[in-house]
Amino acid sequence: MLKSILSTATFRQSQITILGTLINGGLGAVFYILLARYLGPADFGLITIALTTMVLFSDIADIGTNTGLIRFVSSNLGQNRDKAYRFLKLSLEIKLFAWAISFLIIFFLAPFLATQLFHKAELILPLRLTAFGVGGALLFTFVTSALQAYQKYFLWSIINIFTNSLRLILLIILGYYLLLNVESSLIVYIILPFFGFFISLFILPARKILISKNEFSLSGELFKYNIPVAIFTVIAAFSARLDTYLNAILLSARDVGIYGAANNLVQIMPQLISALGLVAAPKFASFQNNTQMLTYFKKFQLFVLGLCLLGILTIPLSTYLIPILFGGQYQEAALPFIFLFLAMLIFLFSIPVHHSVIFYFGRPDVFIWVSIGHLLIIGGVGYFMIQNFGVLGASITVLVGTIFNFLYPLIWLLIKLKK
Repeated sequence: MLKSILSTATFRQSQITILGTLINGGLGAVFYILLARYLGPADFGLITIALTTMVLFSDIADIGTNTGLIRFVSSNLGQNRDKAYRFLKLSLEIKLFAWAISFLIIFFLAPFLATQLFHKAELILPLRLTAFGVGGALLFTFVTSALQAYQKYFLWSIINIFTNSLRLILLIILGYYLLLNVESSLIVYIILPFFGFFISLFILPARKILISKNEFSLSGELFKYNIPVAIFTVIAAFSARLDTYLNAILLSARDVGIYGAANNLVQIMPQLISALGLVAAPKFASFQNNTQMLTYFKKFQLFVLGLCLLGILTIPLSTYLIPILFGGQYQEAALPFIFLFLAMLIFLFSIPVHHSVIFYFGRPDVFIWVSIGHLLIIGGVGYFMIQNFGVLGASITVLVGTIFNFLYPLIWLLIKLKK
C-alpha cells in the first residue's frame, strides 16, 4: 500500500506543492514574526483586525468563483479549450465587479466599524486600506486558481514564493529605516498580490482568455454550481473569522495581538491544505465512478494522516520557540497556539472527505449546513468562552468547530456510499 501511494502522480505533484507551500509558509511566518516584533502586541492587534476584514471580504466577494473556475476549466481543457477560456474570462469579470461593490462597502462603513463595533477609532484608515486589498486578493486567487486548473503546480509555487519574498524584503527595508507602522505594513501587504497577478498573466494564455466571446452564456452553468458554494463560503468565511472579531469586540488590542501571533503561526497549515487541494480537486472532479474515487481516496487519506502525525511531533518545539521568535511579550500565545494547531491538523485530515463531497459528488450544498453549524459554535460557544477565558477560550472554540466541520461531511459521505 505504501509503495502504491508513493508511486502515484498525486504524491509526486504533492511533493512540488508541499515543498512550495513550506517555503511560502516559512516566508509568511517570518513576515508576521518580524511584523509582530516591530509593532508590538497592540499595533499588531490592529493589523490583525484589518487583515481579517480584508480576507473576509475577499472570500465573500469571490462568491464561489475559484471553486467553479477549477471545476469547469479542468473539465473542459481537454475537450473544449475555447469553453475553458470563456469560463476564465467570466470568472475574472465577476471578480472585478465584486471588488467594486466590496470597495464601496468597506470604504464608507470603515468609520462605523472602527468606532461603533470595535471601539478603536485608529482602525478607520487601516480598514479603508483593506478596501484596495480585497481587489488584490481576488485577482491573485484568480491566477492561482487558473494555474491549479491547468495543473501547473511548479509555476503556482514559484508565483507564491516570489510575491511573498518581495513582501518580506519590503518589510525589512521599512523596518531598517524605521518607517514601519500599521499603515505602511498594510500597504506592503496589499500591493504584492497585484504584482503577482500581472506577472501571472504572462504565464497564462491571457490574450486567448480576453478575446474569447459569449462568456455570459455560461453564467447559468457557472452560477448553478457556484450559488451553493457561495452560500457556504460566505457563512464559513464569517465563522472562520468570528473568533478574531469577538476578541476585537470583547478584549483589548493587545489581546488581539497575542491571539493574532498564535493564529498566524499556524497559517502554514491552511496553506498546506490549499496546496494539497490544488492537486486533489481536479482529480476528484475527473473521476467517473465510485471505484476510481475510493481507490484514490484511501491513498490520499493515508498520506494526510502521515502529515498529521508529523505535525503533532512539532508541537513541543513550536511552543518553546514562540517567545524566542516573537519576543517575551508574546509568551501568552503558546497555549492558544496548541489548540489552534490541533484544529488545523483536524482540518488537514478532513481534506479527502471535503473534496470528495464537493468535487466528486458535486454537492457543495452539504457545506451550507456545515457552515451554519460552525457559525453557531463559534458565535455561541465562542462568546461564552472568550468572556470567561480570553484568547485561550477562543482557541478552544476553534478546535471544537473544526471537529464539527470534519464529522458532519464524514457522516454524509458514509451514508451516501452505503446507499
